[in-house]
Amino acid sequence: MPTALITGATAGIGAEFARQLAHDGYDLVLVARDAGRLESFAEELRGQHGRTVEVLPADLAEEAGCSTVADRLVKGVDLLVNNAGIGLNTSFVKVDYADERRMLRLNVEAVLRLTHAALPHMVAQGSGGVINVSSVAGFGVLAPGSTYSSSKAWVTNFSQSIALSVRKRGVTVMSLCPGFTHTEFHDRAGISKKGQPSWSWLSAEQVVRDGLRDFRRGKLVSIPSVKYKVSVFLLRHLPSTLMYRLAGDTRGKSRDAGT
Repeated sequence: MPTALITGATAGIGAEFARQLAHDGYDLVLVARDAGRLESFAEELRGQHGRTVEVLPADLAEEAGCSTVADRLVKGVDLLVNNAGIGLNTSFVKVDYADERRMLRLNVEAVLRLTHAALPHMVAQGSGGVINVSSVAGFGVLAPGSTYSSSKAWVTNFSQSIALSVRKRGVTVMSLCPGFTHTEFHDRAGISKKGQPSWSWLSAEQVVRDGLRDFRRGKLVSIPSVKYKVSVFLLRHLPSTLMYRLAGDTRGKSRDAGT
């Protein structure tokens, strides 16, 4: 049976990946910080789908946690979903540097390290893949003072570059770039949802369904829903001066974000 390792697996997009992949016949390795919540979700999946579900409690923003997951990936999986990530709700000039560093370690360094750990086995067997969860935020500078979009721009660019280097070996690497999605992400970061119209929100189920469809088609970048495909097209083609005028802080009132 194929095996998928999913980071940030107990909520939102990560949990939905676990559900849909278990339904599709994958055994799972679930990674998150909360061991109790992780085991509870694993039991739910075992009962509903009859799959083998391994739990791997780890904080990917810390060296020990990242090493633990990298060591597991070296042993081999068929699919890696790098979903874990955080945002901050404080502008760059006010935020604690330690918070910025933690975000970059999770959003960037963990993606780099885990992809690097997973690919050699996939290339050797001539199959497998990596889905790196990025964001439409990576296509433009829309939140002044936020480095979140920079981290996601790196994920998208990195994923495309690596994809081009391994696709002839039977391995698929894809960047999944959703827009606003109903998950715990905004609540954990202390980011208000009030400024966004209801039509702009996606469900985690739709994001994962569209992402897996595009992954199976061999796409390098997946942007779920037509409305966000149009948004990204505009971001890529609007004159920079106009985009800067449209930029506004969507994070709501600033306060230190939890992680």
